[in-house]
Amino acid sequence: MTKHLIVGAGPVGTATARLLAERGEETIVVTRSGTAALPAGVRAVRLDATDAGALSGLADGAAVLYNCANPAYHRWTTDWPPLAAALLTAAERSGAVLATVSNLYGYGAVDAPMTESTALNPNSVKGQVRVRMWLDALALHGAGRIRATEVRSADYVGPGAQSHLGDRVVPRLLAGKGVQVLGSPDTVHSWTYTEDVARLLVAVGGDERAWGRPWHVPSNAPRTQREAVGDLARVAGVDPVKVSRIPGAVLTVLGWTNPVIREVRETAYQLEQPFIIDAGAAEQAFALAPTPWDDVLAATVASFRPGRG
Repeated sequence: MTKHLIVGAGPVGTATARLLAERGEETIVVTRSGTAALPAGVRAVRLDATDAGALSGLADGAAVLYNCANPAYHRWTTDWPPLAAALLTAAERSGAVLATVSNLYGYGAVDAPMTESTALNPNSVKGQVRVRMWLDALALHGAGRIRATEVRSADYVGPGAQSHLGDRVVPRLLAGKGVQVLGSPDTVHSWTYTEDVARLLVAVGGDERAWGRPWHVPSNAPRTQREAVGDLARVAGVDPVKVSRIPGAVLTVLGWTNPVIREVRETAYQLEQPFIIDAGAAEQAFALAPTPWDDVLAATVASFRPGRG
């Protein structure tokens, strides 16, 4: 039995914990509250992960330290730096591999499918935060002080995920009501299943071939938001609904009182032009394939059915 430490109990952190527990590994999940609903056999620990000393102590003896944290969207610039620094310290002191969950923000606006060799050229503050985190980890890896890797995904889809295809869409769809989406309804976009993120994260954490570089999560063929909503309706067994975009003026007004909506505007480019992930490298290296699209949508819809939660 090998010890694994996960920071964060969102959909990816919880799925990662379940995969490890099913393998019989000693699995610990750190959250601020210590009360996360976790799979059987997983231990929850209450801890502020920005406390580098406490995190290092808990990571002692761990094979892998998984960064599955997810600070509030509008607080990335303030919340990520101290947390990222603590994770680097814990990885160095404990010797655990640091495996981080990340995204595609660091590439900025591009006009071709994104691979791991696409240049890091962020055009948003959030992208700059994620790039800084990776370059800091990579520098320590290159210096032989830690072993680090990260997995990058497109926008999430799946039960419990903060998703453009989540709580703003599925409940209305099931009620036969029209859906309004952020950005263009008709621009192709990649969607990554949270369970597939966890599968790749566990793979790269335990495989030395993966260390020292990023990996893209295997994802299904891109779909426009209009197509994805239609797919959700089909899988849910309900009639298609009207899909339209949220008017810019409405977003502006909402942004006056909602900090998350205000922050969405700096990454709006991702929903206005093709935003496509290429995960061929990970698929080949780790023999992974994305979960079939209809299965992803069925799980998402089921999570919104009465009694499922």
